[in-house]
Amino acid sequence: MLKARIETVLAVLAAALAVVTLVWPTWIEGVFGVEPDGGNGEAEWWLVAVLAVVAVASALLARRDYRLARRLGAEGA
Repeated sequence: MLKARIETVLAVLAAALAVVTLVWPTWIEGVFGVEPDGGNGEAEWWLVAVLAVVAVASALLARRDYRLARRLGAEGA
């Protein structure tokens, strides 16, 4: 069950960062003081894509683990 909770937290954090990057694309420059793409915005779009994939994958893994834990709990009762 701990694994499913960690995956859920990761999914929420990745989704939140993806949304923040969509709303405020220059946060990387503001927080870290670097421009990884020279200011053209390409790095931000790649970051949104990667974070979205991580969020979806983590959510699906968490769903699978929650269902497995529930099924094993029902069989053990």
